[in-house]
Amino acid sequence: MKLIFPLFALILFTLGFSLHQEPELKESIKRGSEIYSDFCVNCHMDNGEGVPYSFPPLVASDFLIKNRVASIHAVKFGLQGEIIVNGITYNNSMTSFGLEDDEIADVMNFVMNSWGNKQTKMVTIEEVQAINN
Repeated sequence: MKLIFPLFALILFTLGFSLHQEPELKESIKRGSEIYSDFCVNCHMDNGEGVPYSFPPLVASDFLIKNRVASIHAVKFGLQGEIIVNGITYNNSMTSFGLEDDEIADVMNFVMNSWGNKQTKMVTIEEVQAINN
């Protein structure tokens, strides 16, 4: 019985945080969609499926899910060298597009919440700012 109150309080806190974050996340995803269309769609395609063995998929990407910081770093600074996504090796380069930290957060929120991807923790500007080269 003593565990019920703390558990209930935690659920209410989490729900309140999620409801507060939801409108902000929706706006971020909307802005991120536009950024994706401008910078990412040529390689990762409209549907996020990428090009096998050339440009990795963002749909159900195990790399994206397991490597949040590395994924943000790749958008912020570009990426060169080998990575493995969903069991397939990719060894191409991704340029840095010179996006601002808020734009990086927005496009990451779009990618991480599209095509069946569902991240519970929103990427924030502060999180992007904390990632250095």
